[in-house]
Amino acid sequence: MKLHTSYRWYLYLVYYKFLKFTRFFTNSILGKKNHKFLFILSPPYCGSTLLNQILSTSDNLSCNNHLGVREGQLLPEVKGIMFENKGWHSEVNYPWEKIKNVWMKYWDQRKLILMDKTTTNIMRVTEINKVFKNISFLGMVRNPYAQAEGIIRRNNATAEYAAQFVLKCLKYQKKNKEFEMNSLFITYEELCDNKKNVVDKIKLFIPEIGDLDFDLEFSAHNFKTNGKMKIQNLNDEKIKQLSENQLKLINSYFIKDKELLDYFGYSIID
Repeated sequence: MKLHTSYRWYLYLVYYKFLKFTRFFTNSILGKKNHKFLFILSPPYCGSTLLNQILSTSDNLSCNNHLGVREGQLLPEVKGIMFENKGWHSEVNYPWEKIKNVWMKYWDQRKLILMDKTTTNIMRVTEINKVFKNISFLGMVRNPYAQAEGIIRRNNATAEYAAQFVLKCLKYQKKNKEFEMNSLFITYEELCDNKKNVVDKIKLFIPEIGDLDFDLEFSAHNFKTNGKMKIQNLNDEKIKQLSENQLKLINSYFIKDKELLDYFGYSIID
């Protein structure tokens, strides 16, 4: 039986309060001082929740939010600032010092690496760099048609909106990839089809992360199940969900930005 949304959010709040209460004591007594900060830079519906769960198998890493889509922007004290305040509008200026202070209360500071995967952060790399030190970025993209299908299905959005949003995300990711910062970029397809190679890349990029278990069953949301499943590439099945008219409309936008798709190794689908 599904819980009513308001009741589920109430349970979340109870959990968050309990977590923050316990973190206060462990962080005060056993917390480290010189942390490394890791930000996952990924648009929505590109596999970032799966990546978050894989990274969270590390004994040396703490994620600031373990519920739902596991985004720091959904924590109670910052949700009104980051998520509900025009999160996808680039001109919004966030109080990053305040956000950092809130996140520090949820991170397990006994861990060396403190991680966040807020999707809108793909637009805010410059601002994040000003506040967080000793920082690394792990970027991710996905086949744009598969991402568009997720936007349409999960948000009841039009194909036109989905295509424009996907291109907006890719433009930010191209900018982030070319920005001079400590970063590693991967694709959803690499993560699913060559997971050991990707995990090895990540461990080379952040040696302190230690061992990662990528062979578990993970509970990232997908169109096939809300339960747990092993890592598998769902792109083909997702793209088949697009109707002929949706595909034509999406292509009318993608063709205009074909070079952007080419940049990330993706092709126009007829």
